[in-house]
Amino acid sequence: MKQIIFLLSSVLFTAGANAQLFTDDFESYANGQYIGPASPDWTTWSGTEGGAEDVQATNAQASSGSNSIYLSSSAQAGGPQDIVLEFGQQYTDGIFTYESDFYINPNKNAYFNFQATQTVGTTWAMNCNMDNGIITIDDGVTTNLASGTYTDATWFTLKIVANLTTGRWQAFVNGDCIGVWANSVNEVASLNLYPILNSGYYVDDVMFDHDTYAASTLNASVTSFNIGGNIAGLNVTPTATVVNAGTTAITSFDLTLNYNGSQYVENITGQNLTAGQSYEASFASQVTLVGGANPATVTLSNVNGGADDDVSDDEGCTLVNPIVPAPGKVVVGEEGTGTWCQWCPRGAVFMDQYEEDYGKYWAGIAVHNNDPMANSVYDSGIASYFGGYPSAIVDRGSEVDPSAMSADFITRIQTAPTAIITNTPNWNAGTRELEVTVTADFQASANSNYKLACVLTEDGVTGTSGGYAQSNAYAGGGEGVMGGYEVLPNPVPASQMVYDHVAREILPSFGGDPASFPATVNAGDQYSRTYTFTLPASWNENNIHVIGLLIDPSGRIDNAGKSSVFSGTGLDEMSSNPTQTFNMYPNPATSSTTVEVVIDKVSEVKLSVVDMSGKEIESRDYGSMTTTSNIQLNTSKLDTGVYFVHLTIDNVQMTKRLIVQ
Repeated sequence: MKQIIFLLSSVLFTAGANAQLFTDDFESYANGQYIGPASPDWTTWSGTEGGAEDVQATNAQASSGSNSIYLSSSAQAGGPQDIVLEFGQQYTDGIFTYESDFYINPNKNAYFNFQATQTVGTTWAMNCNMDNGIITIDDGVTTNLASGTYTDATWFTLKIVANLTTGRWQAFVNGDCIGVWANSVNEVASLNLYPILNSGYYVDDVMFDHDTYAASTLNASVTSFNIGGNIAGLNVTPTATVVNAGTTAITSFDLTLNYNGSQYVENITGQNLTAGQSYEASFASQVTLVGGANPATVTLSNVNGGADDDVSDDEGCTLVNPIVPAPGKVVVGEEGTGTWCQWCPRGAVFMDQYEEDYGKYWAGIAVHNNDPMANSVYDSGIASYFGGYPSAIVDRGSEVDPSAMSADFITRIQTAPTAIITNTPNWNAGTRELEVTVTADFQASANSNYKLACVLTEDGVTGTSGGYAQSNAYAGGGEGVMGGYEVLPNPVPASQMVYDHVAREILPSFGGDPASFPATVNAGDQYSRTYTFTLPASWNENNIHVIGLLIDPSGRIDNAGKSSVFSGTGLDEMSSNPTQTFNMYPNPATSSTTVEVVIDKVSEVKLSVVDMSGKEIESRDYGSMTTTSNIQLNTSKLDTGVYFVHLTIDNVQMTKRLIVQ
């Protein structure tokens, strides 16, 4: 694409006092006619019309009438079609509206963008990608500002409404809101329809208009809304940004979130937002994401104790369609780092970010090199994966920058594991021995070339020697913002450094235990290996994390399980008294399972269910039971995965794994 200024000779506008309007249904063109030479409004990126860059009207599909235009590409870089519709000027304020109908062929995609200036190729204001039934919008800075769905081989209407004065953008599909966001660029000058690799789409009924905007006296506006995550099963914290788009100061308002049949309300008080000021509200109650495409809305009300003057911008919306993890899958991210490495603060920042974003589905391990926290076995084992520091690998795949692990995580979290991995830790405070039994419940066949290993990591690691001071290239801010390191000195003194995810030990080796499994392993088989660690007094057992690994024959990590020292997962401890035990069936379960409590005398019975991260999902005290009894456990609302049922009979706790499908 080349930069060029297009001079619009004439534009079909319907003029009004406060608006300019353009429409094109392509009915004025003959079938097969190039639209560039025939239209004063359409041109191409280079300005060369009537050739490969141009598009032709077609009667093969139409949303209305008989004609539309068709764009397609099989080129790696896209194109050559590359058409531009100029808006007649650069709009920098007021309300700009764009609308058109799209028809995307099966197994094809579509793309368009808005250019911010009249010189195309200078600044992209917005990108819209449509592929595999999903619409995603970004501004070149932030991804997934809005997300919606469509059906292949079916016409649908996409509408963008941008208040360029307040910075509030909103997208609709067939009249339903799919997103509200604050765009980083608030100027528009032209539309660019450009087919990328594997595009194949029709466009019809193109329209844009523009209206002036005058601020109301009292107007609070929802300018962005973020559900807070994109992985099903995680508990997330939604946020919404509210801007004073009026002239009267805003002191209070309410926000109501609706998602998956539940409603959450936040009452915001004690504010003094003057004109143009914004407030980012976080919901106190976390929301659990569920699989499938579900709308979420946040509605603003009770502004300064009543209604505001403009209700059109009181709602934020998004379509929540999270990634659904494969049952029992935990992804491992291993980062190479060192206190001597000036760019390694970047790794620390992103390792913390992934822990926050991916929670129980992520096991982060910071493998230190040539500093006081280095473990020689781990460091030498992983060194061949890295060409420099910081670097990272996800499930021991290809080397990536620590900031770029998300893409590999998304792929791996959806990859069904060969076995589900759970840990049973047994801590002896007197000897400081930690015995960990790593158990593999096979979901598919395997062989003796698979291996188990066990890793200990520690959070909150500090030290006083010079080796704990962190070299810091981000000091002074010249390299941009990096999680606060930009305001710290170089080096960061040891007294100011706290290290998380530190790899303390790996047993029996980096490559795993070659005696883990027999030659033939079948789906449904279960095998365990036990590893014993002795923790130095300087290690804080309360900050230790246990990560069990299943390594496949190629050396990749197939799956993992993680726990703390005191909150193990994969427990299968049973009472030594055979007359005080319990059974559970069916297991795996779908909608419910029966817990059969086996007792031979009056006993106090308690039951709890925890997930793989150790979070308690349900707990109940059944009081005295007099004989063997059945407890019905409802699993229909539990996410797919592994849970642990703890049954306590007269202060003796027993635990079984429960798999929910």
